[in-house]
Amino acid sequence: MTGMAASLSHSLADSLRAVELGAVPVATPTGRLVGAQGLLLEASGCRLHTGQRCRIETVDGEWLDAQVVGFRDKVSYLMPFKKATGLATGARVLPATDKAELMIGPSWMGRMVNGLGEPIDGLGRLGGDQPLAPAPPRVNPLKKTPVDEPLDVGVRAINAMLTIGKGQRVGLMAGSGVGKSVLLGLITRQTVADVVVVGLIGERNREVREFVERSLGPEGLKRAVLVVAPADDSPLMRVMATELCHAVAAHFRDRGQNVLLLCDSLTRYAMALREVALSLGEPPATRGYPPSVFSNMPQLVESAGNGENPQGSMSAIYTVLAEGDDQQDPVVDSARAILDGHIVLTRELAERGHYPAIDIAQSISRCMAQVVTPEHTLAARKLKAALARHARVRDLIPLGAYVPGADPETDRAVALQPHIETFLCQGTREGAPIDNCIDALKAIMA
Repeated sequence: MTGMAASLSHSLADSLRAVELGAVPVATPTGRLVGAQGLLLEASGCRLHTGQRCRIETVDGEWLDAQVVGFRDKVSYLMPFKKATGLATGARVLPATDKAELMIGPSWMGRMVNGLGEPIDGLGRLGGDQPLAPAPPRVNPLKKTPVDEPLDVGVRAINAMLTIGKGQRVGLMAGSGVGKSVLLGLITRQTVADVVVVGLIGERNREVREFVERSLGPEGLKRAVLVVAPADDSPLMRVMATELCHAVAAHFRDRGQNVLLLCDSLTRYAMALREVALSLGEPPATRGYPPSVFSNMPQLVESAGNGENPQGSMSAIYTVLAEGDDQQDPVVDSARAILDGHIVLTRELAERGHYPAIDIAQSISRCMAQVVTPEHTLAARKLKAALARHARVRDLIPLGAYVPGADPETDRAVALQPHIETFLCQGTREGAPIDNCIDALKAIMA
């Protein structure tokens, strides 16, 4: 027994020497809830840093997850991830101590998660063998792979007239009810990509299931990852979901895959940022948007695009809501400046039954010249010029005031208009490979 006791004593001594006693917490730091106003919760009593996650005790004994978004003096401002109910003054606030990080892998394909990376499709836990960065990674601009290859999105008007390159960031800009989501679904089904990452941010709950069943379908879902934060989620959750879908897309891009990121919508992300900033007391600037919104948007968009791996690409398409069909809306104007192109959908075309309602004259792809042939560029310019000439006399034709023969180019534009109209229209289930689109464009403008 003496020998056994001595052995245990030596083992205990060795263990104590191996452990730094100073690193062992003797107490759990606990704060107290001292205020709740609007979206913000106020806590004091323990040191918290911005971005840190916390748990707040409710009157039912449950715990509410929140994140530190700011502080003033000894008061920390928290914002809950979900609707805050059952809170009382003096409730315990515990800083989260777990260092668990999201793990991602091929098992994420075909799954649907929320802004925290938690599965919401009822298919069990997510697996993975690689850690996922909590924020979209930044890439040195001098090391980014250039955009030099076209991306086939399966939409005739875009493939032919507004060709997108692999690694380009484009905005779909329109008012409500003009067909942004329908066009996004068509692009989702038709685009040639290894992985499709879809961020449904601030949209109606009804549209989530419809997008999965109608826009993606069983085959499309197999190569897609959906990050969902509907309109009834907290603004913080909507912000985190937007950033998470960018981080997921960047992960697959950096591993040599061609990724298509669809974010619906960038405007809802800006609105969520506005809610958070206004709650913290930041003064509104342009139409109620605080300045921080317009500094965060470029940081998000610049995390998209190509990375350092030349084998992978990350193309991004954002929907941008133009409130009141105003193309000078501050979010629309800011997005137009920081993206690599914009595709404008107009209510006038939609009311005429022209779908997709893409206004070629107002739209542009800044990378088109880098990814298409000179012959393709010339044919696209000719068609755009014909549309402009026809627009000048469109109102005169029904009145009988247009007299052919005065201008041969205008006469040709009027004669080509039915063919151009048919060419630019497309059904929601109709495919349009890019090579076929280019051949058809050249045939019309020959």
